Amino acid sequence: MKQARDSDDAGRPDVSGVWRWVLAILAVSVAAGAGCANAQERKPEGQFDCLIQPKMVLKLGTSVPGLLSEMLVDRGDIIKRGEVVARLESGVEQAAVSLAKTRAENEATVRSSMAKLEFQRRKDERSKLLRKNDSVSAAVADEAETSARVAEQDVEEAKVNLALAGLEVARANEVLKLRTIRSPIDGVVVERKLGPGEYAFDQAHLLTVSQIDPLLVEVYVPLSQFGKIRVGASAEVYPEEPVGGRYAARVTVVDQVFDAASGTIGVRLELPNPNYAIPAGLKCRVRFPGVG
Repeated sequence: MKQARDSDDAGRPDVSGVWRWVLAILAVSVAAGAGCANAQERKPEGQFDCLIQPKMVLKLGTSVPGLLSEMLVDRGDIIKRGEVVARLESGVEQAAVSLAKTRAENEATVRSSMAKLEFQRRKDERSKLLRKNDSVSAAVADEAETSARVAEQDVEEAKVNLALAGLEVARANEVLKLRTIRSPIDGVVVERKLGPGEYAFDQAHLLTVSQIDPLLVEVYVPLSQFGKIRVGASAEVYPEEPVGGRYAARVTVVDQVFDAASGTIGVRLELPNPNYAIPAGLKCRVRFPGVG
């Protein structure tokens, strides 16, 4: 019986030895995977993760409601500050401007009042001469003098009305300007919400414009860097692929309120982008010379 058991044990594989080999292979694999992960997570010395964002994103609207007569830009268009991007129907407002201009250019009332004033002054002078000779009564002379003074006031009133007509022209022009929507910044049209013939009102925007020159770079650095990064300091920004490259930036903001949960400080940089070569929304790395 003992010989039979010995023969069975001789034919059975060494299970403990097999498990030792398996565990050894797993340990090597885990160590290799951890080494790769650490290699991937390892960052170059002195570089920090960052995000490139537009300097400003504006939703353009209108202060007065109305029907859109023209939408002059579309998504992806590059626009300049002051450029007309849309117009509302403005027939009534243009008519009001024309009417106000006609009134402002009409000087007939002023000329008529001045002619009456000259006549009343001559009449007053004659009355005074006749009064010296007792040719007319005092009442007649007084009436002529009063009429001359009233004529002077009529001339002043006509001049004031003409000036008010000029102000009305300016007001009508301003009302007409409200029917024209202009871009307040240089940028790129990101979104267009309405088109010609649609109704625009003051609580809805017509399109979205993004300013990408300059760009803003947002980065969070450890608290250990406090005092090492200052406003005005230069930095190097490395956008992710496929853009790549190295670009110079300048620190514009260093937060004075820290994030205790993550132990970081917020830093903002300004990145010139005159040719719009760098799109917004990219991940990046930033390096501060002399900061490790």
